[in-house]
Amino acid sequence: MNELLPLLTYSLLMSSTPGPNNMMLTASGANFGYRRTLPHILGIGAGHGLQIFVTCLGLGALFASHPVLHAVLRGVGALAMLYLAWQIAGSAVAAAALARPLSFAQAAAFQFVNPKNWIKSITVASLFMPVGVGSAWGALIVLLVTVAINFPCVSMWALFGVAIRRRLTDPRRRQLFNLVMAGSLFVLALWLLHDPNHG
Repeated sequence: MNELLPLLTYSLLMSSTPGPNNMMLTASGANFGYRRTLPHILGIGAGHGLQIFVTCLGLGALFASHPVLHAVLRGVGALAMLYLAWQIAGSAVAAAALARPLSFAQAAAFQFVNPKNWIKSITVASLFMPVGVGSAWGALIVLLVTVAINFPCVSMWALFGVAIRRRLTDPRRRQLFNLVMAGSLFVLALWLLHDPNHG
C-alpha cells in the first residue's frame, strides 16, 4: 500500500483542483442538480480511466518522443473548452437555462481533448506505475486507483453547484453564474493557448 500512496496523493490533488471538468460540473450541478449531472460524472471517470490505461500501456511514450503532439493537443483542448464556454455563455446571454447536461458519451469523449487530464495521465504513466507487475496489471491498478479517487472528487464539484443552486433561482443570478463559469473556461483555454511553458 505504501507504494501506492504517491499515486493516491497525486490523483487526489489533480482530481480536486479546478480545471475544465470541475468547472463544467459546478455549472451542471447548479443548473441541473446532481442526479442529471451523474452521467457527466460517470463519463469523466470512464473516459479518463480509459485514457490513463492506454497512456500507461505506452501512449505516454509517444507524447514524450513527439513534443509537437502536446501543442496539437493543447490547441484542440483549448478549442473544445472555448466551444463549451460559448455554449454556457450563450445560455446566459439568452437568459435561458442550459438545454441539457453533458451526456456520458460527451463527457467521456471530452477527456481525450482535456489537457489537464493528459498531463495527469502522462505523469502517472511516467512516475507512478507499480513496479514488479506486468504493464497491463500495472495499468489496471493505476486505472482502478485513479477512478476510485476521481469519483468523489468530481462529485464534490457537482455538489458544490447543487449547493449554490438555491441562490440561483433568480434568473439574473443564474445568468451571472453561467457567465462566470463560461468566462473561467474561456480564460483557461486562452491560458493553454498562450502559455509557452505549459505542455
